[in-house]
Amino acid sequence: MPDTTHLQYWLAGLLLLIGIYGVLVPRNLIRKLMGMNIMQAAVIIFFIALAAKLGASLPVVRYGEPALAEQYVNPLPHALMLTAIVVSVSTTGVALALIIRIQRRFGTLDERELIDQLRR
Repeated sequence: MPDTTHLQYWLAGLLLLIGIYGVLVPRNLIRKLMGMNIMQAAVIIFFIALAAKLGASLPVVRYGEPALAEQYVNPLPHALMLTAIVVSVSTTGVALALIIRIQRRFGTLDERELIDQLRR
């Protein structure tokens, strides 16, 4: 039976490779943007997997109980990944707006055709 204890890291790595492929290989700008979003999702999954702690609980300290840091999950990586999600959505929105402008101006989203038109 395969070891599945680090499955989330393999998933993040696989998504990262798919995202890199999606950015480098296709000529269509929409597909490149999708590859970028897949890479961003891979990074977010990786950091959330790093923050996971087996047997830990939420960092809520109740009155009268000892506050041992080892029993709690660190909330900072999760908060940072929420920020990363907001940045990812914003970046995607700006990129889509630029892609719409490129489509209207040049009539294509193919990278090679765009380069040819810009060289003329």
